[in-house]
Amino acid sequence: MSRPNAAPHSTPATTRVSAPVPSSVPAPAPVLVPAGSFAVRGDVARPAVLAVADLRRGWEQHRADVVFDCATAGPQHHTFAGPLLREVVAGALPRFDPARRKERARFLVAVSGGDGHHALLSWAEIDADFGDAPVLLATRMDDRDLDGAGPQLVVPSDRCGARCVSAVTGIWIGPPRLTGGLLSEA
Repeated sequence: MSRPNAAPHSTPATTRVSAPVPSSVPAPAPVLVPAGSFAVRGDVARPAVLAVADLRRGWEQHRADVVFDCATAGPQHHTFAGPLLREVVAGALPRFDPARRKERARFLVAVSGGDGHHALLSWAEIDADFGDAPVLLATRMDDRDLDGAGPQLVVPSDRCGARCVSAVTGIWIGPPRLTGGLLSEA
């Protein structure tokens, strides 16, 4: 995963991305995504392509002061601002009944970055009824706008920044396929 002490990664003017998905789920077709934007796809009723500016306009902005323990550079202090991941992905209308907790808990959220890094979270981890983790899609890092680079996934509760993903290009939401209680290989 990208480290938060590194500058946000630049992306070409247009990037073709496929959001990461568990191997048992057919890979979605690539989507043309403008620089600084990302696709929200998967088992959702309303897929979307969003830019950093959309994240600022459409959702409440939260602030997180974090310290990540970097193995090579020691503690890294950063301030991030942006909407909560759960609120942004809920806007895509995941295909589960919001009133059924166990149904929500089986969904995954996979995030990919322009530099090839990925992070996987469970819906339960970010859901207010479960882990309630304040995971951000940051639009600002250390008082710098991320419009040109794209948003950054920030998991403030992590001791290290390994699940931070710079230059987010795709978010996939959906359940894994289960066969006999185990993840399917097909």
